[in-house]
Amino acid sequence: MSLYDLHVSLADADLSARLPYSYDPSQPLEPQRRRADALFRSLIGYDRMPHPTPDPAVKTEFVKDDDPRFVETRFEFESEPGFFVPAHMLMPKAPSPLSRGGKLPVMICLQGHSTGMHISIGRAKFPGDEATIAGGRDFALQAVARGYIAIAMEQRGLGELKHGSGCLLPASQALLMGRTLLGERIYDITRMIDVLYARLSDCADTSRIYLMGNSGGGTATWHSAAIEHRLAGVMPSCAFCLYRKSIFAMDHCICNHIPHILEYMEMPDLAMLSAPTPVVIVCGKDDPIFPLDGVKEGFETVKAVYAAAGVPDNCRLVIGPKGHQFYPDEGWPVFAELTGNV
Repeated sequence: MSLYDLHVSLADADLSARLPYSYDPSQPLEPQRRRADALFRSLIGYDRMPHPTPDPAVKTEFVKDDDPRFVETRFEFESEPGFFVPAHMLMPKAPSPLSRGGKLPVMICLQGHSTGMHISIGRAKFPGDEATIAGGRDFALQAVARGYIAIAMEQRGLGELKHGSGCLLPASQALLMGRTLLGERIYDITRMIDVLYARLSDCADTSRIYLMGNSGGGTATWHSAAIEHRLAGVMPSCAFCLYRKSIFAMDHCICNHIPHILEYMEMPDLAMLSAPTPVVIVCGKDDPIFPLDGVKEGFETVKAVYAAAGVPDNCRLVIGPKGHQFYPDEGWPVFAELTGNV
């Protein structure tokens, strides 16, 4: 028996019965939600993150007005004491069809394991960026064209926040301290939302803050919805699947891994924590690392949870015709319908 086969056999034995924190449709949702919330925050090390101040420090690096589509602001915000996260804000110049009372919705855009957040604004910097952008990953441009304020922010271990070869060292360091890199990324997203509340409430509609991302960005998006309830909707792409059929079954970056999670629950069970937040799950029919059968099986749990929460129409699954990429033509219309941003 190989080591891989050994681990699979052990997991099969553990999963032969219901995981102790998985959603049980025969039981009331709210008690399950409360116990799962405490467990999940502990597993991702979120309870080890610092207590945040409501108004993070912000350093503006430049404001550019040379694009006919938007005004671009490059800034950094302080997430943890002394640690700043870079971001770009694109403010649409044209009148937005999504304006309500003069305020616009916000889409926070997350890249996965690409060369960085510049992909979100369609700005190729490194070899291979053009192909990545062509895979539908210029999220911020897509959002601003639809009338959103678009925020492209960097994730820890990626792009400008990469250390050496990428995620391995920072993820390993986080694990040794009882944290996870995923939990730290979610914390940065909450701090970005703090910035929006504290600094941009005159133009940003804080009741309409959304989050989207592909691959590693989709992973942060789905898991953030379980923690950050100020989000008015999320659109994770090529990231949702049963842990058992994806993260556990094949090579994935260590930043996807949550210690002990498969002792307690599966990825779709986190819907207990995200509901009633509207969610559009986007996937590729031929995605090799988030297999479609695991996506479909997991989505059945999501539907059951959202029905139990009284919002059966707040979750949708969109299946693109190709592989591991975002599908703007398929995803955006469903998201617009679900969130009312039409």
